[in-house]
Amino acid sequence: MSGSGEPQGGSPTLDAASRERLGRYLQALYEPVLDEGLDPRLAELIHQLDRDRAEREGES
Repeated sequence: MSGSGEPQGGSPTLDAASRERLGRYLQALYEPVLDEGLDPRLAELIHQLDRDRAEREGES
């Protein structure tokens, strides 16, 4: 079925202009969230996970 507008495999795609518009929209939507501070408890949890991962990788 060539010419149907869908790529092989049936996965939908976006043209470059649509991707650009979507990217700008998502950036505007999430920018305020990125400017918020991280809860100190969550930051400590992330640091602990990083330390645990580093220890596991050091053991192999």
